Amino acid sequence: MVELKACSALVTGANRGLGLEMVKQLLEARCSNIFAAYRDPDGPNSEVNVADPCIIKESAKKVGSLLGKNGLNLLVNNAAVLPQKTMMTATVEDMQNTFNTNVIGPLFVIREYLPYLRRAAKAKGRPGMSCDKAAVINISTDSASMSIMPVMKEPFPLFPYSISKTGLNMLTIYTARDLQADEILCISIHPGWVRTDMGGDEAPIDARESVEGMLCVIGSLTEKQHGGFLDYTGKTMPW
Repeated sequence: MVELKACSALVTGANRGLGLEMVKQLLEARCSNIFAAYRDPDGPNSEVNVADPCIIKESAKKVGSLLGKNGLNLLVNNAAVLPQKTMMTATVEDMQNTFNTNVIGPLFVIREYLPYLRRAAKAKGRPGMSCDKAAVINISTDSASMSIMPVMKEPFPLFPYSISKTGLNMLTIYTARDLQADEILCISIHPGWVRTDMGGDEAPIDARESVEGMLCVIGSLTEKQHGGFLDYTGKTMPW
């Protein structure tokens, strides 16, 4: 079982795959307050953009009312879409929807939950950075690496996904810079190629192995890794 000291955590895209597995393992790690966020495909807002600031703002209010004085220790931006399109087949809608979910959504989630992250950072009353104080974890991918992508053998077309996740990595850098003074840690993490609906059946690792690795890495983070890009084993990834 992973040892994780975060008392409160929010995971987006938590209805399946990596997000659902992360919620399960956070429960195993005895995280006392876990918020599983996802868009309800059968709900009244099923056709609304997942990155709609109004919906994100409303979710933050609901979670904030339950958090109490200690705030939110861990925010995991996991929600993502992967249309299997190439540079020649991707439509305007493909690109817009992918950026809305994979970049704009995480941006507004960070902004709306920032007061609760700040509250958690202050509540600890000690210097330094860690996930049990306050941390933002952006789930990225090796295909977002501008060093790896030119020589990468794609298992399926990744064009909109890769470009959007490169944008997410830049969001990580901006977030790390802008939240430095608040001592809120922020990194991007590559979960590996995982057997999920998104990753497909040929992926070499399952969701449990990926999440176990990520939570071990997340639990060991300090200010030394702030603003970094790591994988689920703790290896530093090239931008």
